[in-house]
Amino acid sequence: MGHPAAHPGDHLVRHPLLPVVLLLLLLAGCTQAPDDKPRPRWQPRPGTAWQWQLSGRLDTSVDVPVYDIDGFDHSADTVAGLHDDGRKVICYLSTGAWEEFRPDAGKFPKTVLGRGNGWRGERWLDIRRTDVLEPLMAARLDMCRDKGFDAVEPDNMDGYRNDTGFPLTAADQLRYNRLIARLAHDRGLAVGLKNDLDQIPELVGDFDFAVNEQCAQYGECGAMKPFIAAGKAVFHVEYEVPTGRFCAESRKLKLSSLLKKYELDAWRQEC
Repeated sequence: MGHPAAHPGDHLVRHPLLPVVLLLLLLAGCTQAPDDKPRPRWQPRPGTAWQWQLSGRLDTSVDVPVYDIDGFDHSADTVAGLHDDGRKVICYLSTGAWEEFRPDAGKFPKTVLGRGNGWRGERWLDIRRTDVLEPLMAARLDMCRDKGFDAVEPDNMDGYRNDTGFPLTAADQLRYNRLIARLAHDRGLAVGLKNDLDQIPELVGDFDFAVNEQCAQYGECGAMKPFIAAGKAVFHVEYEVPTGRFCAESRKLKLSSLLKKYELDAWRQEC
């Protein structure tokens, strides 16, 4: 008796492992959903309202779309709660100065610590020493990412304009600021340029927004125009000038302006 006529593919169907292999391939294909692609980095637009609070019990009732809070002091649960309320959350870090009260303070060698920056327990860093500082700052940015923050506000980014105890140059500052921006972007975080007005034209392309203190008091708010022109928010605070003296200009320039106390607790007056 002859063999039954073979149909194309019969030898495949009868392979005992084929159903399992096909199932695994099907499931693997299903995992390539669009939702698994890296999400675009957050880009705050000019005029976006915000709250900046770095001290005291966090007040999450302020009805604004952006919160800027201390990265060390707040947990992933706090960030998730703000996200649940529809907020974007910025991770405040000091990247240009050492703070004795941070949990990683002991990892900074004394050779990179300079003069005080005017705040108790803080000293300028030798930003030329990227061999030392890059891994330390990368670890801090890892923390921001792992807690779920959307962005980072790196503070003390204009040491070259201050009496740091080191012969820092404008080129040193540009190199370091761009390093911090790259480290943030590598982790999917937006990053803001803090103050450093003189270098805005050179750095506006490297940063996603700006954070400025007291540009109205010193007649410098016009320097923020490159960020606004690029469609990037400028989060701005004054401490000593009443809102009646700076809000009109802020609205004209499309700055996101607040009056705050120096301790940066929950109190705020918005333009």
